[in-house]
Amino acid sequence: MSMIRTDLAVEAAEFHRQQPDSALPGVTQEEWQSEGIGVTRVQITSQEGAALLEKPEGTYLTLELSAVKRREADAFQRAVHALAESLRALLPEQESKSVLVVGLGNRLVTPDAVGPRVVDQILVTRHLIAHAPEHFGSFRPVSALAAGVLGTTGLESGELVRGVIQQAHPELILAVDALAARSAQRLCSTVQLGDTGIVPGSGVGNSRQALNQQTLGVPVIAIGVPTVVEAGTLARDLTGQQGEDELSEMLVTPKDIDVQISDLSKVIGYGINLALQEGLDIPDIDLFLS
Repeated sequence: MSMIRTDLAVEAAEFHRQQPDSALPGVTQEEWQSEGIGVTRVQITSQEGAALLEKPEGTYLTLELSAVKRREADAFQRAVHALAESLRALLPEQESKSVLVVGLGNRLVTPDAVGPRVVDQILVTRHLIAHAPEHFGSFRPVSALAAGVLGTTGLESGELVRGVIQQAHPELILAVDALAARSAQRLCSTVQLGDTGIVPGSGVGNSRQALNQQTLGVPVIAIGVPTVVEAGTLARDLTGQQGEDELSEMLVTPKDIDVQISDLSKVIGYGINLALQEGLDIPDIDLFLS
């Protein structure tokens, strides 16, 4: 049975467990709390599991950030620390490895703007370490790129990233992009981290060249936020019946998507900063970015 479209591994697993033959060989799932934030780890350990979930083999961590969406008093701080902890679990052990943060998507299209907006929140240190090592030598070298989209740059995101790799030689890529969800409840309230790379544009139905270790030669950790749900998927979930074909061409996004993208971009950016620059805290990041 063909799976309803979703970029979230946790939703893919949920969907298959609802089917009559619910066995998921080569797929494990664990849940816990971090800073009061729900975290789910889905691990795909076999080709059979990968085929069933239509995701590459690897580890996928999903954080439930509904508290941020509700703007609870301490939700931002808790979400940042939970995301940083989850990201550290996927990072290579060597703390000095240089990192390139790539923001994928179109800044001018709000549901697709999370990548570029996250780049605005990144503490970029590569140039500081090179020019003032006496002050910044203890920092991890980090560079950032808002790759844009083919329609505005004339270049594939993968082409731009490969060019930067040739010049800056990062040892790890963090790629941030918009995703598509199955459930409207997960829109802008979920963040997925995965160690298998990403296909730019998948969240808005415009998939481009994959960014992963096979295509770039360095490990790629993907960070994604579901900002849209396919109208046909939403109709099927609500009615239990297959939606019209025309609905598959339509995407639904929250009416306050601009506010949600602004809030989540800051959470993700700060979480990345804390994960990469251990010893810093949120007030330090505020100071450096001000």
